Amino acid sequence: MRHALFALAWFALACPASIHAQMTGAEAEVRAVVTEFSEALAAGDSARAVTYLHPDLIVYEGGHAETLEEYRAHHMGSDMAFLSAVDETTTAERLDVYGETALYLSEYKMSGTYRDREVDLHGTETLVLLRTPDGWKIRHIHWSSR
Repeated sequence: MRHALFALAWFALACPASIHAQMTGAEAEVRAVVTEFSEALAAGDSARAVTYLHPDLIVYEGGHAETLEEYRAHHMGSDMAFLSAVDETTTAERLDVYGETALYLSEYKMSGTYRDREVDLHGTETLVLLRTPDGWKIRHIHWSSR
């Protein structure tokens, strides 16, 4: 991992300005997908949320692995209901773009009331995105909370 980070740092310093602009553009595109996906879930808009997901999506949540169709049939509805009922604050995040792949990592806090119960939790999120002919798509999601 250290060698990869060193190579990435060297690449960033050695690249011409045009490549830096492309990296910045890719980062902005990925960040938009991450933000819009989260907003669609919180708004209960499953049709819009699905547009940001890769057909080969795998979701790790609640100790289970689900495909896109399984996620749509099982956890997506409860995720949308939960997210619409609580406030979420991102406490740390990181976004790295590596060519056609991007990695988004975040830590967050959620609070509020859901199903007549107080919510106060901390969680982590990992999203792996791939650049496709239709734009950046989320290929893998891993949510964990305590």
